[in-house]
Amino acid sequence: MPDFLLEIGTEEIPDWMIVPALDELHRRFAATFGSFGGDALRTDGTPRRLVLMAKDLAEQEPDTQVVVQGPYVSAGPKAAEGFARKNGVSVDQMATVNDAKGERYIFHHHMKGRRATEALEQKLPEIMASLPFPKSMYWTGRGGVRFVRPIRWLVALLGDEMVPIEVAGVRAGNTTRGHRILGSKKPVTVSIGSYEQVLRDNFVIVSAEERRNRIVAGLSDAVHHDPELLETLTYLTEYPSVIHGSFEASYLQLPREILSTVMRHHQRYFSVLQADGSLAPEFVAVTNTDGDPAGLIRQGNERVLRARFNDARFFWDSDNRRKLSARVPDLAKVTFQAKLGTYKDKTERLAALAASIANTVGADANTVSLAALLCKCDLTTDMVKEFTDLQGVVGGLYAQAQGEGEDVADAIYDHYKPVSMEDSIPRTLEGQVVSIADKLDTLRECFRIGLIPTGSKDPFALRRAAQGIVKILFEARLALPLLPLVQDLPELVSFLRERISFYLRDIRNYAYDEVNAALAAPWQTLADLADRVDALHYIRPTEDFEPLAASSKRIKNILSQAGFGSAAAVDEGLLQPGPEADLYQAFVRVRDEAQAAYGYREKLTVVASLRPAVDRFFDTILVNDLNPAIRQNRLALLSSLLTEFSTIADFSEIVTEGAAS
Repeated sequence: MPDFLLEIGTEEIPDWMIVPALDELHRRFAATFGSFGGDALRTDGTPRRLVLMAKDLAEQEPDTQVVVQGPYVSAGPKAAEGFARKNGVSVDQMATVNDAKGERYIFHHHMKGRRATEALEQKLPEIMASLPFPKSMYWTGRGGVRFVRPIRWLVALLGDEMVPIEVAGVRAGNTTRGHRILGSKKPVTVSIGSYEQVLRDNFVIVSAEERRNRIVAGLSDAVHHDPELLETLTYLTEYPSVIHGSFEASYLQLPREILSTVMRHHQRYFSVLQADGSLAPEFVAVTNTDGDPAGLIRQGNERVLRARFNDARFFWDSDNRRKLSARVPDLAKVTFQAKLGTYKDKTERLAALAASIANTVGADANTVSLAALLCKCDLTTDMVKEFTDLQGVVGGLYAQAQGEGEDVADAIYDHYKPVSMEDSIPRTLEGQVVSIADKLDTLRECFRIGLIPTGSKDPFALRRAAQGIVKILFEARLALPLLPLVQDLPELVSFLRERISFYLRDIRNYAYDEVNAALAAPWQTLADLADRVDALHYIRPTEDFEPLAASSKRIKNILSQAGFGSAAAVDEGLLQPGPEADLYQAFVRVRDEAQAAYGYREKLTVVASLRPAVDRFFDTILVNDLNPAIRQNRLALLSSLLTEFSTIADFSEIVTEGAAS
C-alpha cells in the first residue's frame, strides 16, 4: 500500500490564500479518492508550494456492483433486447424488479476498481485546475487553466512510481525546487521518503507548524503577543529567521497606535514592550533567510523603519496644524458611494441619526453630536491617506491632541468597532451610539438603492456592519428598539433578524429552536430578546417545559383548525366542574403570579407549572363539544392559555420529542 505525494510549485502565493487552498485541496482529494482508503492525509504549504501527502493508499479501489435500470417489461421484447445488447448481455441474464410504475428490467453491472495510478492521472488535474481562489490568474498557451499564480513545477509520486499528470502545460515528475535564493539553482530530485529532508537541505521547511515554532523560539517574552501576525509570517517564509532591531527613542513621542501600525501593518514587525507595558524602542523582524551574521539585514530594516517613522512624524505634525472641525467641509470632496454622495452627506445623516439614538438610550447629546460631526474628518488627513488602517483611531488621537475632550476623542477612536466578532465594542455609551449610527446609516442607504449582499458578495461589508450593531446592542444592553429604525426597508429588517439569529446561535450557543421561539414573541430590544432566550434555555431541562411546549403546538393546531382567530372572554358559567374548571382556575392563578414575577426565568417557571392541569384537561375533555356555546368557550380558554404561553416566547417553535426538526 504505497504513500502518495503531490506538490504544486508556483510563484509566490499571497499568505492569506494558502490555508484556504490547502483546506479545499484536502477536502476534494478525500472526497474523490476516499475509496482507496489511506491514512493520515496531510496538507501543508509555503509561499511557493501547495503540498498533499497521503499514507497507505490502496493500489486499486474495491470492485463495485452497479444496478443499471432498463426498460419496463410492458415496453415489449424489442426494448429489452436493445437494452441487453447495449450492456453486452442476453435478456436471460437480466433480472426484473417492481417499482411504482410496474415491472422493469435491471442489470447488475460488475465494475472493476480502478488502479490508483489510473484514478490519480484522471482526476488530479481536474482537482488542481478547479481549486477556488479569491483572485486567480490566466496565462495564454497553458490550456485555459486559471490558478492563483503561474504553476512552475509539479511533483506527483505514488510510492516509487511517477504519476503522469499534466496541468497548465506542466508535466509532473520527481524534481522540485528549493529556496529561491538559498537553495540549489537547479531542480533537485526527491522521493517520498526523502522529500522533506531534501527540501530542508535546500532551505525550505515544508511544515508550517515547524516554521511557526521556529519563529516563536526566536521571540523574547517582551515581544507583544500577536497570533495573527505570527500566522502571516509563517506563510510568508520558507526558511524563517528572527532578527532583533532598534530605533531612536525620540520616536516614542508619537502615539503608540501610530508606531504599532507602522511596524505591524506596513513592515510586519513585532513590537517589543517594556516592563510597564509601554513600547520599547525595539522591534523584531522575521526574514526568509538563514540568519543575519553580519547584521546587514538588521541595518536595512532599521533604515526602512526610520524612514517610515519620519513620514509618520511629519504627517502628525502637519495634520495637527489644522483642527478636525475645519476639515468638515473637505468631506464634500471624498466620495462615500457614487449613488449616495460624499462623506459630508453621510456625516450630516450620521449626526442626525446619532442624536436621535442618544436621546433614546440616554447618552450625552453634545458629545455624540460633536463626535458624529468629526468622526470621518481624518479621511482628509495625510496620516490616513498613507496609513489607511489608522482611520478612526487617528481621528480620536487628533481630537484628543486638539483639546476636543476625552469623551469625544474616545467616541471617534472607537466608532469603527467592533470590526469582527472577536473585537471589543466601543468603551463608552457615546462611542457605542456613534458606532451604531454610522453602521446603521450605511445599511439603510445601501439597502435603499439596492446594494444588498448576495451569496459571498458583500463589497460594502454590510454583514459586518449589521453584526457590529447586533454585538453592541447585545453586549451593552442598550434600550434601543432596532427594527423600528428600519421598518420602511423590509429586506433590511429580514437581514438584521438573520444577523440577530446568527449571533444568538453561533456566538451565544443557544439552540436554534430556542432562538426562533424568542424571536417570534413581541420583544422590543436585543437586551430583552437575550433575556427571553436565556429564560427559555434555563427552563428547558425542567420536566414540565417540553410537554407544555408540545401542548402549545396542539392548542395552536386546534385553534387554527377551528378558525378561532380572535380572543374571547371565558364564561365561567359554562365551564364543566373538574379538569376544565381546574384548568381555568390554574390559568388565572398563573396569569396573576406571572405578572408579579421578577424576570423571565421566574415567569416561565410559573407558566410551566400549568403543565399538569393542561394534561388533565386534554386527557378528559373533548374540545369540540356538540354544544356550540361550550365548544366556543373551550376554544376561548385555549386561546387565553396560548396568549399566556406566548408572552415570553412562542412555545410552538420548540422542537419536542417526536416532532420533526
